[in-house]
Amino acid sequence: MFFQQIVNGLALGAVYALIALGYTMVYGILELINFAHGEIYMIGAYLGILLLTFFTVVGLTQNHLVLSLILVFVGSALYCAAYGLTLERVAYRPLRHAHRLSPLISAIGMSIFLQNYVMLAQGSADKVFPHILLAEPITFLGVPVGPLQMFIILTSIVLMIGLHIFVKKTRLGKAMRATAQDKRMAGLVGIDINRVIAVTFVIGSILASAAGVMVAMYYGLVNFFIGYVAGIKAFTAAVLGGIGNIPGAMLGGFILGLVESLGASYISSEYKDVFAFLILIGVLILRPSGLLGEKASEKV
Repeated sequence: MFFQQIVNGLALGAVYALIALGYTMVYGILELINFAHGEIYMIGAYLGILLLTFFTVVGLTQNHLVLSLILVFVGSALYCAAYGLTLERVAYRPLRHAHRLSPLISAIGMSIFLQNYVMLAQGSADKVFPHILLAEPITFLGVPVGPLQMFIILTSIVLMIGLHIFVKKTRLGKAMRATAQDKRMAGLVGIDINRVIAVTFVIGSILASAAGVMVAMYYGLVNFFIGYVAGIKAFTAAVLGGIGNIPGAMLGGFILGLVESLGASYISSEYKDVFAFLILIGVLILRPSGLLGEKASEKV
């Protein structure tokens, strides 16, 4: 039972980590909490349902399951990337030099707008995600692991490794690190700050879309409100690891998933959402800089 909950927690934590990366990347560069980021995740889940339902109707899923999944993830990523880029251009860029409270209010406003927009467009009822991975659990080290859980964990790890390589090794990734450390100096040496910030929003949105599709596959149901709860928990994960710190967001996501899974199993499943906020309060009191807060000055 214990090891089964560990697997469940890792799968849940992988999703939180992907969403938390969007929060921490934006904060690392703009020192802004993008509260509309959870809604990007929600839109990714909805689009995953729409695309996979379409592929199922036309028969592509039955004959080419892997191709269908790839198209679902790519289509959702492109769609959510466009949303993230639009958010940055419309809601945040005009307020970049305004009072710090203005972009925060704008972010909350965009979150409420996107929730209601999806509710009006798709309805308030839950949407069902087609079940396509129904294989028997695989026994790993004596613990039964579902194919969806393994898929979520492995896919999330691959995406995180890809992000790490991108940030550390590519020219644009180095520009992002330079901008995070000092935007003015980065601009003086020729870095296009607007382009770097736009790319940051796009990357965060792509990761959130992947998390949304995987959660829709895992639970089978989505609604217009899932982005709010998941966004708050992912923000907690980012704070837990050290806001602005990419490895910290990954670590915080997995820790939060494990705590929530174990708490729901051994304490009470009715209060599983409370554990995230208890962790947030404890971190803010005991270690406001987060678990990897000593690296906060480096941002990434």
